[in-house]
Amino acid sequence: MALIAYDKADAAAFEATRHLGDDALGAWREAITRYLDPQPGMRLLDLGCDTGSWSQAFRAWWPATDVLAVEPSAAMRERAVVPSVLAGDAADIPADDASIDAVWLSTVVHHIPDLPAAAREIRRVLKPGTPVLIRSAFPGRHEGITLCRFWPEAITALNDNYPTVATIEAAFATAGFTTVGLEPVAQISAPCLQEAATGLRREAHTLLQLISDDAYAKGAERLRAAARTATGPLIDVLDLLVLH
Repeated sequence: MALIAYDKADAAAFEATRHLGDDALGAWREAITRYLDPQPGMRLLDLGCDTGSWSQAFRAWWPATDVLAVEPSAAMRERAVVPSVLAGDAADIPADDASIDAVWLSTVVHHIPDLPAAAREIRRVLKPGTPVLIRSAFPGRHEGITLCRFWPEAITALNDNYPTVATIEAAFATAGFTTVGLEPVAQISAPCLQEAATGLRREAHTLLQLISDDAYAKGAERLRAAARTATGPLIDVLDLLVLH
């Protein structure tokens, strides 16, 4: 079971606020292609695709690539910005054995309840020697995450609920995976802090749903106060963990 419900309210908030702009996507494209060489006919699995923004980006970047979008939440699938999003999850992927050239998981690994089972299922659908690319926040690596700056309680929520890099590595090792890369990626999450504060939707962020109402309200006030004088784009740093 996911850490949050991913109901209609969550899906609406996600669609409204969590689709990255071209500047942010460009940084991730550069990072991804250090580990993946897209070729015509390649099949890429966007696992836990939410409303499909990454599938949309992949199809725009690499038109000759077959992108398979899979999402367990019916509410997310209903709001998908790409067609043909399939129902499924990390324990039950709707794909044949050895039919996938790369698996992408963006801010989803913390919602997977049984990581070894997911590793086995991902191993089943992946072709030998092809990558699993995991975009996530990880415990102990939160310094560049804006939510943790204004909501210190989110650090505790991250440490208590999200798997560490070592935990993921150990789980995937049971299915024969090894780590080939771990790097921070800086993205422009919003043109400015004021825009981020104005558009903030608690339902769009797992970490904010995991803290108390009082903690959320106090953090939101800190964010609004900082936004009144802040200049320049809002930059967040998440990690890209890559396994083969």
